[in-house]
Amino acid sequence: MAEFDVLAGQVGNWGRWGVDDQRGTLNLVTPEVVRRGTAAVVTGETFSLAMPLSLDGPQNGVGVRGRINPVRTMLAINTPMGPGPDAAAYSDDIVVTPTQAATHWDALSHCSHRGLMYNGVPADAVDAFGAARLGIDTAGPIVSRGILLDVARHQGVDVLPGGFPVTRSVLEAVEEAQGTPVEEGDIVLVRTGQASYFLAGDVPRYRRPVPALDFDAPLFFHARGAAAAAIDNMPMELLPSKAEDVMLPVHVLCLVMMGMVQGQNWVLEELAAACARDRRHTFLLDATPEPFLHSTGGLVNPVAVR
Repeated sequence: MAEFDVLAGQVGNWGRWGVDDQRGTLNLVTPEVVRRGTAAVVTGETFSLAMPLSLDGPQNGVGVRGRINPVRTMLAINTPMGPGPDAAAYSDDIVVTPTQAATHWDALSHCSHRGLMYNGVPADAVDAFGAARLGIDTAGPIVSRGILLDVARHQGVDVLPGGFPVTRSVLEAVEEAQGTPVEEGDIVLVRTGQASYFLAGDVPRYRRPVPALDFDAPLFFHARGAAAAAIDNMPMELLPSKAEDVMLPVHVLCLVMMGMVQGQNWVLEELAAACARDRRHTFLLDATPEPFLHSTGGLVNPVAVR
């Protein structure tokens, strides 16, 4: 805990953008940063980084109690809108889903520590009505330069072994090897290769065991001034954690201390293959979540444009 508290002090951003701030490190995405992102577009290729929303997703309602896969059913099927054979007909769907199902951002209200959320907001700002503060709707548009750190490829494997710790030093080594530094306002995508199991239909193997961020990885994001970070697995971080008393230290350091939204269940395989072909690991990334008011998470279809 003593080591963890030191890390928390090193990455803390409370008050940096004012006592009422709810966007955290997304404040680092300035118009200049967005223009840097547009300058990264060379070929115009587009890549969706999202899982399909369906009952075949990675959630089973057990690992995180009640977090199920999206349920979609029909409200109307070719229902006539008027009498006679020439009337138009319509079909409608309804979806019931956790906002942390499939590909998503964790909002800053998703996690608290010692009774507080980011910027000292009391944890009881989240109640049965949702997040009165720090909901995903406060994030606004998330459009910036994205940069892929392909850890699996750097280690010479398709998929990192389960339990592989993606530490700060690992991220630094990948960044150096790829030759493109992470700059302030960038969104960092970390590839472990774990999503390949999901794409192959092996959901149990996708769920666990996973390679993931070790609890010193947030030091890398803070030092580089990353606006956000996402990964191609479910938990984001190693389970069990080395900081046993905290349980989810990366969540606490990123969401609570830094005020940095984090993404899980991103699919990076096609993007990674394209980046490897021409050794160009930056792109324009539009990862704006659905603005559900007072929500602790945001479903998203991230699109990378190269």
